[in-house]
Amino acid sequence: MSAGPLRPWQVRDRCFNVRRHGLDPVEIRDFLHRVADELTVAQTALVAVQEENVRIKNALRAWQSAQSANRHYR
Repeated sequence: MSAGPLRPWQVRDRCFNVRRHGLDPVEIRDFLHRVADELTVAQTALVAVQEENVRIKNALRAWQSAQSANRHYR
């Protein structure tokens, strides 16, 4: 697997070697789908938070600029 953020499709598509007395492949696949679904939710939430962070920073900069301009005119 490559380095970097793990993507949900990488979890869903991950295959493992089957051993004679290995784990149940259906159970593994079900678990990987559950993990991928939770990863999708977490990554979606992260993007929303990052976008909100940018919006707040821009609003703060605008407010600071307005405050600075108001002080110059006093």
